[in-house]
Amino acid sequence: MLRVSRFFPTAPIGAYLVALAAGVALPLLIFVAYLMLELEANEREILANETAEDAQLIARSVDRELQDMSTTLRLLVTSRELENGDLRAFHNRTQNSLRSNSLYVLVVDADGQQRLNTRVPFGTSLGKISNPAALESILRSGVTEVSNVFFGTTSGKHVFNVSMPLPKEVSHSGAAMIITQNAEDLQKLISTEGLPTGWTVAVVDGSGHVVTSIGANALASGSAFPAGTLKLMTGFKGTIEDVDGDLKQMYGYAQITGWTWKAVVWGPIDAAQASILTTWRQLIAGGAIFLAVGMLIAWLVGRQLRIPIRQIAEMAERIGRGEIVSPVETKIREANQVAIALSNASFDRSQAEDRIHLILHELVHRTKNILTLVQAMMRQLARQDTTMEEFQNAISNRLQGLGKSIEALAKEQWGGVSIRRVIEIHMSTFAEVADRVELRGADFTLKAEAVQNLGLILHELATNSVKYGALSVPQGKVRIAWRDVADEDGGEVKLRLVWEERDGPRVREPSRTGFGTTIIKRHAAAAFGGQVEVDFRPEGLCWTLVAPRAAFERGEGAESLKDIAI
Repeated sequence: MLRVSRFFPTAPIGAYLVALAAGVALPLLIFVAYLMLELEANEREILANETAEDAQLIARSVDRELQDMSTTLRLLVTSRELENGDLRAFHNRTQNSLRSNSLYVLVVDADGQQRLNTRVPFGTSLGKISNPAALESILRSGVTEVSNVFFGTTSGKHVFNVSMPLPKEVSHSGAAMIITQNAEDLQKLISTEGLPTGWTVAVVDGSGHVVTSIGANALASGSAFPAGTLKLMTGFKGTIEDVDGDLKQMYGYAQITGWTWKAVVWGPIDAAQASILTTWRQLIAGGAIFLAVGMLIAWLVGRQLRIPIRQIAEMAERIGRGEIVSPVETKIREANQVAIALSNASFDRSQAEDRIHLILHELVHRTKNILTLVQAMMRQLARQDTTMEEFQNAISNRLQGLGKSIEALAKEQWGGVSIRRVIEIHMSTFAEVADRVELRGADFTLKAEAVQNLGLILHELATNSVKYGALSVPQGKVRIAWRDVADEDGGEVKLRLVWEERDGPRVREPSRTGFGTTIIKRHAAAAFGGQVEVDFRPEGLCWTLVAPRAAFERGEGAESLKDIAI
């Protein structure tokens, strides 16, 4: 017998209790640290969701502004002055109506030459627009588009345009109408309110340049947003994490619906999770104190446990030698209870050994039954005219079915399994068709032998049905029904079990019989002492077993391994 001293040094009980306290406290602290990591992960997930939502709210606000500008363009296109070609009147009326909104209208020719610009008085000499690429795009697509941000020559500021081609009926006035706005005016739509300290908001155009931005690290209009970070922003909405210098940043982004722009919200993750970091520091300090106090208390308790533990250890050694011992009395109540338990254990030892021998005998009996069944199955399969591969597959499939029955019996400690449970277990092997199997009959508990034999039969019937029968087609169904029937001689009650297939392929009686037929006919009849009828009806196979109910049902007096062990 190996002694503990071979693995651990000799030390007072107090030393081991101190180690025990550390062993208990450290996993607890590690678990708390794990919970903190989970909390941090959850907080980060919440932060990611909120950041994405903030970006989407800003995107919606900008979208409404762009939609309003687009709507304004559609209304202006229908003005009577434009239809009549009176650009002066159109200029004056549009300038007065849009001045309070900081919006300006341009009418341009196809080559980009401005015909009017409400930023300046009508008749002022005008050149070509500063962003001809956007004009070419809308003339080519024929739809309203928003431009990228650019520096406007007339305004002297960074601006953006919403442009639409003019319809044919007003084409004499120009090729396109543009409504323009200073990029800085969009700042009224975005805000850092509600965001963590040190976070920033930006609107980015389709070319990756900043339209406008506010916050701790606001970017200038027209400056390029970091291309590597922008490339990671895929999809309509989401969050990403990136490293900027020594800081780990979180970016929330949302595509502005129907336009090429994005709204982006970002900032340092540490700033958003400052409370978690504070809690981490408190946890480390508190954990160290907790560990030190626990180890001190364990050392003090160890001093009081030394004597009773030695006395109890001596009792245990005597029991190990087969002696019957009387309890010792100590100053610790729990130690006295252990001493009494050890004394009782010395008396119970011989009885426990007898129970173990009985259980082992019963297990040997159960194992022999199973091996006998497997041996008979292999002999019957060997008589078939099959190849070695077919023989191996047949053995493997049958053993799989038998294994499911044994597993179910083992869970019930060989006390029997209900007939519905047995059917469901074996139908679960064919999960894709299990919902097309209908069960009818009052549930009852099968004895162990019946579970194994019925499992083999059901496995064969199901396998055949999946390969050739009703379960081989989507519309096919199987009904498994059982009921008691009266014996014609008025003797013992019999059980009538029926496997009935319908809505499957047309059935023809096979020209030769294999091991499956042996199982469902001869083995079924022999195992349950009954009669089997197999009807190869064109509309579906019908298998019927009529046998004494006593061959199926577990009697009330039958014992399981659990009963024997009590």
